[in-house]
Amino acid sequence: MIAALVLGTVLALAVLAFVLAPVVLGVGRRSPAQRSLPRAHREARSDLAIAALREIEFDRATGKLSDADYATLRERYANEALAAMRASALNAPAMPDDPVEAAVRAYRDAHPTCATCGIRPEAGAIYCSNCGGFLRGKCDSCGTAITASGVRYCIDCGHRLAA
Repeated sequence: MIAALVLGTVLALAVLAFVLAPVVLGVGRRSPAQRSLPRAHREARSDLAIAALREIEFDRATGKLSDADYATLRERYANEALAAMRASALNAPAMPDDPVEAAVRAYRDAHPTCATCGIRPEAGAIYCSNCGGFLRGKCDSCGTAITASGVRYCIDCGHRLAA
């Protein structure tokens, strides 16, 4: 009985010391660089800015944030997110193509695109089967874009175009 009482007292003192240690000793502030997580767990700057944008949207919707403060914070976080996205797009390493993305890209390259209806299933079509609009193409010889219907020769190289 006495052993349980002593063990309980020691455990209670240990918990009390653990809880009061930051109050008595103080908590040292670490810089953001020291607080950073390992690379695998670190979020991108754009993800953080987007999360902050969602948070201020929620705070505004619940009435915790005034319209003036919302406008200021939204502009700041939107600029941060855009800057981070632009930087990551410019500095993105060349990654090997995903086989699915390569297949989609090959399909899009082989099929014409209508400005109104999108990618058409007919590979050799000149006009859209849905709306009848001219499907822009390119010269087989030099690759110059053909933007008008009824053109028989390429304006750059003079190559005869398909009918």
